[in-house]
Amino acid sequence: KTETQGAAPFISTAPHDLTMADAEAIRRRIFGVSRLAPISLGATAAGFGERSRNATVIGTSAEFLEVRKIQIQSGRFLPPELDAPVCVLGAAMARELFRGANPLGQIVRLGEYRFRVIGVVAPRGVSIGVDLDEVVYVPVETGMRIFNKTSLFRLLIEVTAHQRIEEVRQKVVDLLAERHHEEDVTVLTQDSVLSTFNQILRVLTAALAGIATISLGVAGVGIMNVMLVSVAERTREIGLLKALGATGRQIAGVFLVEASLVSTGGGILGLVAGVGGGALLQHFVPEFPARAPWWAIAAALAVSVAVGVAFGWLPARTASRLDPVDALMRRKARG
Repeated sequence: KTETQGAAPFISTAPHDLTMADAEAIRRRIFGVSRLAPISLGATAAGFGERSRNATVIGTSAEFLEVRKIQIQSGRFLPPELDAPVCVLGAAMARELFRGANPLGQIVRLGEYRFRVIGVVAPRGVSIGVDLDEVVYVPVETGMRIFNKTSLFRLLIEVTAHQRIEEVRQKVVDLLAERHHEEDVTVLTQDSVLSTFNQILRVLTAALAGIATISLGVAGVGIMNVMLVSVAERTREIGLLKALGATGRQIAGVFLVEASLVSTGGGILGLVAGVGGGALLQHFVPEFPARAPWWAIAAALAVSVAVGVAFGWLPARTASRLDPVDALMRRKARG
C-alpha cells in the first residue's frame, strides 16, 4: 500500500492542500491503483440522548474498509455516496454512547449535525495515528462539511501488486507536482515506514546494549573490589590452607566460585525483577509482548556467571600467589 500524506487541515502549511479533485485525478490517471480512500479528520462532540463525549471524526469512503482491513462488528460500513447523513461507530464509541443497547438505526449528534448509525466497527486499536475504537466514521464530503474544510488530511492508496509500489509512488508524486505546480506532498509507503521503525529499533537496541555493557562493567568492578577486600581479610586463612598443602589452583578456584556465586545471585535477583515486571505489564497490557523467552533467561544467567569469573580472576590470582609464610607473618604483624 502507498500512503499519500498532505498537511492536516488544522496544521496546514503546504502551499496546496490535498483535495477530492486530486484524489479523483490519481484514481483516473494512474495505472496500478486498486483502491483509494480519501480521509478528512476533525474532532467534535458526539452525543446520544443525554450522553455526550468528545470524538474524533474520520471522513472517508467505502474503500477505507478494504484499504485498512477493517472488520465490521454489526451493520455495514459507509455507502458509496460521499455526502450521505450516516455514520459508523468505533467499538468503544458505540459502547460508551449506547451502554449495551443496539445503536443501529439510532440518530447521533456530531456537533450541530444529525447522523443515522448504520454500523459498528470491530475493535481495532491504533492505526494512522488514531485510536479507531474511539472514532466516528462519516462520508468524506460530509466530514469536510462538518468542519468547514475543502482539503483532505491524507489519501490512502492500495496498489494492485507489491512490486508496483515504487512505480505508483513516483507517479503520484509527479501527478501532484503537475497539478500543484511544485512538489509539495510527502508520499510514504509501508516499506519505508517499516524501514524507519526498524532503524529506530536498531538504534534503541544498540543504546540499551551499551547501557547494559556499562552496567555489567560497573557491577564487575564492584565484585572485584569486594573479592580483593576478601583476599586481604583472609590472608591468614589462605596461608594456613597453603601450609596444609592446598595448591594455588585450588585457592584460585575457591575465590572464582565465590565471585561467580555473588554475580549469579545478583543475576537471579535481576531476572526475578525483570520477569515479574514483564508479567505484571502483560497482565495490564495483554497485547504488549513483555514475556522474556527461555533462551534470554538462560543467556542472562550465563552472562552473570561469566562476569563473576572474569572479574574474580584478579583476586583469585592474587590469593593463589600468596606465599604461606608471608601470609601468616603479615596477618600476625597486623594482629
